[in-house]
Amino acid sequence: MENLIFIISGPSGVGKSSLVKKLPLRDFYFSVSHTTRTPRPGEVNGKDYYFVEEKAFLKMIEKGEFLEWVRVYQTYYGTAKSEIEKAFSQKKHLILDIEVIGATRLRSYFGKEAIFIFVVPPSLEELKRRLKIRGTETEERIEERLNRAKEELRFASWFDYVIINEDLEKAYQSLQAIIEAELNRPFRNSLFKKLLSQII
Repeated sequence: MENLIFIISGPSGVGKSSLVKKLPLRDFYFSVSHTTRTPRPGEVNGKDYYFVEEKAFLKMIEKGEFLEWVRVYQTYYGTAKSEIEKAFSQKKHLILDIEVIGATRLRSYFGKEAIFIFVVPPSLEELKRRLKIRGTETEERIEERLNRAKEELRFASWFDYVIINEDLEKAYQSLQAIIEAELNRPFRNSLFKKLLSQII
């Protein structure tokens, strides 16, 4: 099978990271984004994010080192081009867990080479509850995130797949089904293409 690129996006607090972390490390390389925000409790530099100063981030933009980048709430986020090289050098599928605007910008870069998956909450009330449980946001910031989520949900039809994350295990089963289906598309399945070449 060839190496594939899966771009997973959705509103903040929907559970993208929890979903992605259930995938096996032996098959998937999890792209680590750069950010200028401060680490949350328990986050590890180089594992959850590359935490950098704004000056360093802007320098990377200037040098063209990002696939995509965006500024959200005075904080920069970006995906370095080197993450693709790391994944494919290890012969693994690349998983990009990024915010919605960043995901839409990557369509023109990857075209049909990437699979775009949108994760959504079962309701805005549930999303608000999850953001509160996280305990890292003020009430004002939670409202900002909810308003942004309403705008981001308008992009759902732009993605190839939508997963409703009401129950994490069921959502993970949906993600596995999507990955399996994409791996077995005729134009992506290397074994099938090899067989086809023998009869044409």
